[in-house]
Amino acid sequence: MGDVGGCIGETSALLLAIGGLYLLMRGVIKMRTPLSFILTVGICMFIFGSGEGFMGRLYFAGLEIFSGGLFLGAIFMATDYTTSPTTPKGQVIMGIGCGLLTTLIRLKGGYPEGVSYSILLMNILTRFRNRRE
Repeated sequence: MGDVGGCIGETSALLLAIGGLYLLMRGVIKMRTPLSFILTVGICMFIFGSGEGFMGRLYFAGLEIFSGGLFLGAIFMATDYTTSPTTPKGQVIMGIGCGLLTTLIRLKGGYPEGVSYSILLMNILTRFRNRRE
């Protein structure tokens, strides 16, 4: 709701989701990349994250999804026209790859976030993903 600390634009997951729905309704973006990105982070954080029992792991995964720049990166940065894949399969691969790298950086890396780094690393491979499909 915007009452937590953070960089500009990432403090309200609700408003970011509304902005994403607006872009989706206008046909500006497809939800393949953001949805696969967010789901991958959620599933990986549930499996590999900390927390006691099912509800503890679910709570931890929810915090990882709704805090930080995950929504901002998944909806607005990973869907950039210039560097995102053009094929449906490539868009899903982009989202899953970003999600796996974000999880790895958040859990094992020295940085608390990792969304922007994962998007940059997956953008390097966009040319190869588009060529093979």
